[in-house]
Amino acid sequence: MRKPTRRSSLMVKGSAGGGVGRTAAAPLTKRGAVSAGVDAFDRLPDDLVLAMLAELVARASNPADLAAAALTCRRFRDLAAHPAVLSRASANAVAVRAARWSEAAHRFLRRCAAAGNAHACYLLGMVRFYCLGSRATGAALLARAAAGGVSGDRHAAALYALAVVRFNGSGGGKADKDPRAGVALCARAAWLGHGPALRELGHCLQDGYGARRDAAAGRHLLLHAAARELAAASCAASRCRTRGGRAVHGDDAASRFMVEWWALGGAVVTKSAAGGGSCGEDAELRLCSQAWCGRRETRRHEFRRCSACGCASYCSRVCQALDWKRKHRGQCGGAAAAARWFAAGNAH
Repeated sequence: MRKPTRRSSLMVKGSAGGGVGRTAAAPLTKRGAVSAGVDAFDRLPDDLVLAMLAELVARASNPADLAAAALTCRRFRDLAAHPAVLSRASANAVAVRAARWSEAAHRFLRRCAAAGNAHACYLLGMVRFYCLGSRATGAALLARAAAGGVSGDRHAAALYALAVVRFNGSGGGKADKDPRAGVALCARAAWLGHGPALRELGHCLQDGYGARRDAAAGRHLLLHAAARELAAASCAASRCRTRGGRAVHGDDAASRFMVEWWALGGAVVTKSAAGGGSCGEDAELRLCSQAWCGRRETRRHEFRRCSACGCASYCSRVCQALDWKRKHRGQCGGAAAAARWFAAGNAH
């Protein structure tokens, strides 16, 4: 056999750190530097990035998640505003708070609504109808959310909101009340599992308001609604204990927005936004006495008043039942009525 030459042995030594091995490793190092200097996201197609962003906003817990993704780079900023992404945004992703309301937030909701997002249509519709005084556009957005938007899934909360508008004739006069249409909308929302609509439908059947009276069916629906509310309250309490927080009532984003809006002084509505009404008329419009509702009258004496005291106003029977359990029982009970009677007697 031939012995290995000196040249081959030198190559072995060079591969361990010698001169020849260093020359052979130089092209590999150069190729690695070139591949490391290229951003991997630049090579991804736009369709894949859109799918990633759509999945992100579909699971977002607040609007800041989408904003953080949009601020990553210019490409993400442009793709985050694509209708394919905005239409998939979750209810939490479009849940803008009243304390952070601005023209940018309004523009964001308009873009989401234009993309066919049912959650954005519902929230923006409620804000425009009750807070900004744009009744026509607000009702149109609520109707679009009730139809389902791009996904085609009917928005139960929007259906119930339209039912409350029909029951009260909101945005019009007393002649615009349509109890039968309100019951039909409530039935559709209750079929989708909306708890307040189920309770409202039970009261309508029990009282014969807008439908043929059926006390037994009404009581059955009210018991079913109470069971659902108890289960939802226990689940919310368990989540709060797990997260170390406290329970927050009124999970509906639109209700939270309206409550914060009026608490921050949103009752000062301009003449144009209120449809031409004067400031004195706006001051006489009442809020729903249910603390977590946030709806406001669109005309004087629109909401129902408590028949015993006349001090509380309610947009629906659901709000009346919830407020009676929470506080109005003590304010309007026998002892409270006797105290007011004695006070009135002493005054005379």
